[in-house]
Amino acid sequence: MPNLIDKLPTAVGNRLRTRLGRQFSRFAVVAVVSLGASELALFVFTELMHMTGGISGVSAAAIGALTSYLMSRWAWRRKGRPNVLRETIPFWIVSAGAWIVLGLATKLGLRIAASAGATGFRHFMIVGGVYFLANCVTFVLRFLIFHYVLFADRGGNAGAAGPGPGGGIEAESLSPIGAIAAEDDEERS
Repeated sequence: MPNLIDKLPTAVGNRLRTRLGRQFSRFAVVAVVSLGASELALFVFTELMHMTGGISGVSAAAIGALTSYLMSRWAWRRKGRPNVLRETIPFWIVSAGAWIVLGLATKLGLRIAASAGATGFRHFMIVGGVYFLANCVTFVLRFLIFHYVLFADRGGNAGAAGPGPGGGIEAESLSPIGAIAAEDDEERS
């Protein structure tokens, strides 16, 4: 992947090299696989099985969440048995919140498709599109919760080797200028 990052604009490449950028990239892979699984399930539930919007949306989201759960431990480089109280239960609580949003989005998509008189593939494009947009919103919220709360590093060992390449603590900044300045300072020392 370093070759791909080197081909990106410098500012984007530098941002992806931070701990936050690497974590976001790994979670994005998880989200794409999870989205694919849930969209496929949504198609089966709404178009082939003709289930109601709420049930099909929640069921599809649950399939996506199961996929996400299985891959999220890889994304946050967790090894061994998960801590049920600190990781597993909170993950499923956050996921249940996303299920509600996605179930309501599916109901909305079905209503929009029905009012537009859509049938067949066009019908699913409307329903799946609304579901996709809601999934994008929940993706951002889930990433923030997972990165800063659920899977946040709680080691407290300042300067200890971390899980990332090269170990150590990396400075994170929401400002690209601050991140670049921090990198320049490190290169001088």
